[in-house]
Amino acid sequence: MKVLVIDDHPIVIQGCRRLLEDLGVDEILVAASLSEGFRIYRQKHPDVIIVDLSMQSGALGGLSFIRRLRVHDERTPVLVLSMHSDRMIVSRALEVGANGYLLKDTTSEEFVKAFRRVRDGQPYLNHELASQIAFMEARGDRNPLSRMTLRELQTLSLIAEGKPYISIAEELH
Repeated sequence: MKVLVIDDHPIVIQGCRRLLEDLGVDEILVAASLSEGFRIYRQKHPDVIIVDLSMQSGALGGLSFIRRLRVHDERTPVLVLSMHSDRMIVSRALEVGANGYLLKDTTSEEFVKAFRRVRDGQPYLNHELASQIAFMEARGDRNPLSRMTLRELQTLSLIAEGKPYISIAEELH
């Protein structure tokens, strides 16, 4: 089994590597950027992808990665490993094609549980996040981000970070 881990924090990669090795994963591929991750995905065709949403331009860079991946491949399981617990971001990640969502402040045991479920083709969302999303849906709270394009979301994210318009224009080309 091949697993691709996309994260720009060496300590996170090291922790994932150790847990995956303990699970008997044969080959662990690593990428420090989303573009490198996509290139490795195209070359190596991993069995599972673990991706951090917060690379390059905030959480939305990872959402773009998942959406782009799903254009080429609807089957490879994707487990998001993120610090973002906002129900709107979690909901959006699932909408664009993530199979599971896990917060970085989780335990090793929960990481293993999430990885196994996603690897086996089952969805994974911890109880607290699942409850928040379920209640959001039940109350009819629509995800205001769901109608925005990824480009609009990237722009909004950069504005929220306080970046000047000229910097945003340059970053988004």
